[in-house]
Amino acid sequence: MDTASHSLLGTSLAGAACMYPQVAEQPGLFSAILTATLIASHAPDFDAITRVHSYAAYLRHHRGITHAIPAWFVWPIVIGLPISWLFQVGDEWPLVLLYTWLAIMVHIGLDWLNAYGVQAGRPFSLRWRHADVLCLFDPFLFVVHLIGVISWLWLTLTDAAWLFIGGYAVTLLYIVWRWKVHQRLLHRLQEQFPGGLHYQLVPEVTWHSWQYVVEYEQHYETGWIRHCNPLRLSSAVTFEKHSIYNKMFIDDRVMEPALMTDGVRAFLGFAERVIVRTQRWSDGYKIIWNDVRFWHRRGLPFGVEVELDEQLRVVRTKVGWSKKGWEPPYV
Repeated sequence: MDTASHSLLGTSLAGAACMYPQVAEQPGLFSAILTATLIASHAPDFDAITRVHSYAAYLRHHRGITHAIPAWFVWPIVIGLPISWLFQVGDEWPLVLLYTWLAIMVHIGLDWLNAYGVQAGRPFSLRWRHADVLCLFDPFLFVVHLIGVISWLWLTLTDAAWLFIGGYAVTLLYIVWRWKVHQRLLHRLQEQFPGGLHYQLVPEVTWHSWQYVVEYEQHYETGWIRHCNPLRLSSAVTFEKHSIYNKMFIDDRVMEPALMTDGVRAFLGFAERVIVRTQRWSDGYKIIWNDVRFWHRRGLPFGVEVELDEQLRVVRTKVGWSKKGWEPPYV
């Protein structure tokens, strides 16, 4: 999820820890748990440092090993133990580690629930896992936990604990409801578009709006589901898996040097519903790969472009998003 939501959920988790009398009664212990949950709520995203090297490195490593099974147990030790020592609550280190671990798992679980997903199986598997249930930013969950944090100002730590526990209970019920809606719509989608090889729903910010992608042998079809009725709307678009702009065939000899670039390899290691478009220019070639999962009304904002000259030398590579951070799709 987004950074603000992770922060709110980490704060809520520390508030819920006040259900333990020793946490509510010891300011030092509460401060240690709050610090630990806030740091742990962001720790898996520390892989963003790879962006300094290149976007290709960021794409290859983001939500990778820092979200994977080994990290589930390394992060609590790396974060929780030093904080226990720093706040001089060494006798309560198991409780600090427990809530550090919970914050890590909440972060990874929420990332798994959206369309971008996580490589939770690394280093044993590079498969991307995503449930496609929640948008990157979910207004309902944000408001639920924001109300809890604001209400905290007028409550004691003990009373606030049950408020936050209730907030997490609402969160769990909400996720179950979204999961059931997703499964029901996916079933309807399969009935509406028989013969597809793969079906996927990508959640929108609003509750009753989903993007669908249906994969066929030679093309993808994508559009919108509104009010739980899968329809071929006017915004529906068909994308050929391979298309040529100007009807001039570009053979594998041209594709090979583009496929060898770091940006293309990183993109293809992440993308799942790929189309490739090729164009012959007067002074070279242009090849574009896009992931249809992240289509929006304005086109395909996520992909990689490679420009080659006449001698098939790479002139320019651009990988990533061609949209502003606040523009859809939100993944």
